Amino acid sequence: MSTHVRARTGRSQAIVAGVITSVVGFTSSFAVVLTGLTTVGASAAEAASGLLVVTVTMGLGCALFSWCTRMPVTMAWSTPGAALLAGATVPDGGYADAVGAFLVAGLLYVLTGLVRPLGEWVQKIPMPLANAMLAGVLLVLCVEPFRALADEPAAIAPVLVTWLVLLRFARRWAVPGAFGAAVVVIVASGSLSDVAAGDLVPTLAWTTPAFDPLTIVAIGVPLYLVTMTSQNIPGVAVLASFGYRAPLAPALVYAGTATAVTSPLGGYSINLAAISAALAAGPTAGDDPEERWVAGVATGVTGMLLGPLAALVTTVSAAAPAGVVASVAGLALLGTFASAASSALGDDGMREAAAVTFVVAASGVAIAGIGAAFWALAAGGVFLVVVSWSRRA
Repeated sequence: MSTHVRARTGRSQAIVAGVITSVVGFTSSFAVVLTGLTTVGASAAEAASGLLVVTVTMGLGCALFSWCTRMPVTMAWSTPGAALLAGATVPDGGYADAVGAFLVAGLLYVLTGLVRPLGEWVQKIPMPLANAMLAGVLLVLCVEPFRALADEPAAIAPVLVTWLVLLRFARRWAVPGAFGAAVVVIVASGSLSDVAAGDLVPTLAWTTPAFDPLTIVAIGVPLYLVTMTSQNIPGVAVLASFGYRAPLAPALVYAGTATAVTSPLGGYSINLAAISAALAAGPTAGDDPEERWVAGVATGVTGMLLGPLAALVTTVSAAAPAGVVASVAGLALLGTFASAASSALGDDGMREAAAVTFVVAASGVAIAGIGAAFWALAAGGVFLVVVSWSRRA
């Protein structure tokens, strides 16, 4: 095979890998994003707007960084961050307070990209505690499919069965397949009969941010921390495992600026991709590592094209029978939960502190208007300090 033909074949393979990365990423976790935004007070229109802007801005980031660096740099919305939102409650000031917290999280990303000591401070947070907090938040969401099955077996069973079968034969498509089964259930239920054509047109919904200190502590700071520890830092590691040095600081500045600017439109958080990054950076994107940047560009272009589907999937989700969308979201997060729980409890020296963090996060407790995610990290940190001090004494 000639060099020219090999290069063309390699680029075709990279393009296909990029398209798959974007499509699987979108269909696997958009339900988590919608659930998170609506949980903190967004209307269906505001949630659709948020899904639209995070899809477009992360797609643009993929295309720009991959093109400029000639590396397969992929960006994503923060699925752990969306899960964190889904485990929160509506702030006292409503959705506007949550939007203010999104904006603060965005500014923190920018500061982390510009001020190196801040990034180093974040990396000093014990990973078992960060993973335990994430696992505790995710547990609440991951049990939803099975709770819903008990309440609505006819609606939920097809979703679970489809997911399980595809998990055996085509693992990558298990969650998208589950969503496809959910669509069949929704259509069969007749829930879409009242949907108007105008509901399917992508629109942007503006919400003026409000800045409530308690909401910033309860949502903004945990959103920043969980995204840094579960997305950005692992994203760098994934790229490094394939021989690429991620442009972390510029990516954080872009992600933070995009988040802050689009937060009034529902843009809650974008970041370096972690798990999905391997699809575009690994051998599935071609044998030549120097040509895999094409996969990153293809991921970005596909993401920008998927953005206008936000209104469609939001409308379908809003029309779904009770528990269907929550079930898809829970199934989408099972793998992340398993990874986070395993990492959290795998360190013998920090297992008890991680367990404390995990149970506090899973409890859903809110104290002084501040949610469980913050108190989980605080409880685990205090436990770690006290136990370490007593052992030294």
